[in-house]
Amino acid sequence: MADGFIYKRVLLKLSGEALAGDFGYGIDPQVVEDLALQVREIVEAGVELAIVVGGGNIFRGMAASANGMDRSQADYIGMLATVMNALALQDAFERHGLFTRVQSAISMQEVSEPYIRRRAIRHLEKGRIVILAAGTGNPYFTTDTTAALRACEIDAECILKATKVDGVYDSDPKTNPNAKKYDTITYLEVLSQELQVMDSTATSLCMDNNMPIIVFNLSVPGNIARALRGEAVGTTVQ
Repeated sequence: MADGFIYKRVLLKLSGEALAGDFGYGIDPQVVEDLALQVREIVEAGVELAIVVGGGNIFRGMAASANGMDRSQADYIGMLATVMNALALQDAFERHGLFTRVQSAISMQEVSEPYIRRRAIRHLEKGRIVILAAGTGNPYFTTDTTAALRACEIDAECILKATKVDGVYDSDPKTNPNAKKYDTITYLEVLSQELQVMDSTATSLCMDNNMPIIVFNLSVPGNIARALRGEAVGTTVQ
């Protein structure tokens, strides 16, 4: 492939928190701008890119549920938050000359297309970025599970999980200075050690379908391209 990328079609999983940057809430325009530059580099080189974005920078369904809100209602609100993030990403990407489509699992035809698998694949084949919003459209499923499901559906070759840390550790590196970082780890080790790379449903789905997950730090410029070249920028779950 062009520029030595070892993957042709990938799914990028972005957390809502990553979009908030140092703000802690909402969308940091600089984070979105930096992301657009990284994405343009790989898409112009021929990589087919789908994105699943979370909504935790705007609303966290699990937290609201823990505080007494009906879980299904809280999850639907969280899905709407992901649509806001998807539209913000679309705006940033298109300002950089990238063709983008937002597909939502909840019908809202004024701002997005419905998620249709074959249409999503066709967009990818035409070089468009597909941003997949509103999770699976069902409560009780996280955007991690959405990422695993959609990656399998569109025949992606790997999931890039963009986070605020540089990989998977055996304990929290913020609280344990002796935490050990893994270069590679198996799905079963992630599940048995409860390492919170993705939730257990998402991890199991990736394991059942041999979908590798690359966990890396989004805030380092160029890390997306490095991960796609096979450089050791984080942790590979396989």
